[in-house]
Amino acid sequence: MTDRSLTDPAKPAACFAAHLPARLSVQQPAVAYAPSNIALAKYWGKRDAVLNLPLNSSLSISLADWGSHTRIFPAETAYDEVWLNGVSLPLDSAFASKIICFVDLYRREQTLPLRIETDNTLPTAAGLASSASGFAALTLALDAAFNLKLPKSVLSMLARFGSGSATRSLWHGFVRWDRGEKEDGSDSFARPLMLDWPEFRIAIVPVDTGPKSRSSRDGMNHTVATSPLFKIWPAQAEADCTAVHTALEARDFATLGALSEANALALHATMMAARPALCYLKPQSWRVLEQLWAARAEGHQIYATMDAGANVKLLFLSSEEVFVRRSFANVSVIRPFEWPQSWLGKVGPGGQNWVSKQVL
Repeated sequence: MTDRSLTDPAKPAACFAAHLPARLSVQQPAVAYAPSNIALAKYWGKRDAVLNLPLNSSLSISLADWGSHTRIFPAETAYDEVWLNGVSLPLDSAFASKIICFVDLYRREQTLPLRIETDNTLPTAAGLASSASGFAALTLALDAAFNLKLPKSVLSMLARFGSGSATRSLWHGFVRWDRGEKEDGSDSFARPLMLDWPEFRIAIVPVDTGPKSRSSRDGMNHTVATSPLFKIWPAQAEADCTAVHTALEARDFATLGALSEANALALHATMMAARPALCYLKPQSWRVLEQLWAARAEGHQIYATMDAGANVKLLFLSSEEVFVRRSFANVSVIRPFEWPQSWLGKVGPGGQNWVSKQVL
C-alpha cells in the first residue's frame, strides 16, 4: 500500500485513514448484531464503483431479529480465522476473502490477526440482504473491538465498502441512504428516520433459499452496461425514494405499498431488458405475485417487493396478518417494531429504546 492510497480521496484506504488512529489494537473481544433490511425504494447502479457510491438514494425497513451476529477475538495463531454459522472457512473462500479485505481497510499494514465469527439468522446469498447485515455487524464489532467510538454516520459510510446495503443496516426501523453529492463520498451515508409504525408488517415468501446464480454486484454491473432501460432508472428511482419517504411520513400505506411495488417491478424490468437478459425471479415468484394481485383485487391491502433474488416480500399492516399467514405457503411474518425480552433497552428508531412487546 502506497502513501498515496492513504491520502488520495478517491481511494477507499483514504476514507478509512481519515477516521482511524495511526495504530490499532484489539482492546477487547467484541460482539455485535445488525438486522438485515429490505429496500422499499431501491438503489441499482453506482456513480463511483471504487468508493461504492450509489446513483440514487434508497430507503429501507429493517427485519428485526433476522440478521447477523458477529464476534471478534484476537486470533490464537498468526493467521486470521473466519467462521460462518459455526463452520471454519478456508481463507481463500469467497466469503472469507471479502471479510478479510474489509478488515484490512482498518488494519492497513498492521499485523493484527483476528478470529471473526458470523452467524446469520437468514439464508446467506438468498436475496434477503444477508451481506448487508453481515457487513453492518462486522463494522459495529470492529468499532467495539478497536475501541474507536466512531459516530454512526461514519460507521455507515465505512460499512458501504463491504456492501452498499450495509449502510442501512446499522439501525432498526426505517432508514434512508442519501446518495450524496461529494466526489469523495463523505456525504453518502444512511440515517434512521424518526418513524415508528407498530402495525407495519413484512412477510417473506420463500421461493429459492439457495445461493444466487449471479451476485447482486455482478448483476448490477451487467444491467448498467447493457440495459437500454437503465438510462431512465436513476432519476425515476430518486423520485421514488422521495415519494416513499413522503408516504411514510403521512402513514399512507396504500401509496407506500403501490410505490414500493412499482419501484421493484421497474428494477426487475430494467434487469430483464439487459443483453443478455438478467432475471432473478423464477416461475414460482410470478405465481406468488399473481396470487397477491388477485387478493388485492378482492380488497386486501397487500403489496410486494423483490430484491436481486427469487423470494417475494409482502408488505401489509397488522389487519391483514391472519389472511397472509393463511393464504401464502411457508410464509414468515416479521414485525419490525416488536422485540423479544432479550432486546429490551436496545436503541430503536430515532435513538429511542424499544418497548416491551411479544414477538411471535
